Order: sequence, then C-alpha cells, then structure tokens
Amino acid sequence: MWDFLIENLSVVIQVSWFKYTKKKYGEGRRVFLMSPIHHHFQKKGIPEPKIVSRFWIVGIILAVLTIATLKMR
Repeated sequence: MWDFLIENLSVVIQVSWFKYTKKKYGEGRRVFLMSPIHHHFQKKGIPEPKIVSRFWIVGIILAVLTIATLKMR
C-alpha cells in the first residue's frame, strides 16, 4: 500500500513543482526525470525487476515494522 502512496505523491510533487516553476521562471522544471517515481529509476538505468524487488523489500520491512509497533501497545 505504501508504494501507491509514494507513486501518487511523486506525481503530485512533479506536477506542482512544474506548474510553480513555469509560473515563476516562464519554463517548467522537473524534480524527477519522469513521474511516477518508478519511471525515474528506470531513466537512471536501474532495470525494472530490480526496482520491483526493492519496492517489495521496503514494503515487507514497513509491514513488519507496523506489526511490531502494534504489538507494543
């Protein structure tokens, strides 16, 4: 679930920054090479299977962390 949030936030950040810089400087500038964020990583040269596996790993770590913090209550 976190990856959907990150993907959507990357799009919001990219569009907002592009519109802001277009208004301020007359030309839009970008935060990421491409949005959503997984395309940015692809443009950097990281293969798609590696991106997917890293997203999975981070998702599992965050899920375990969530369950661990729930058990502490």
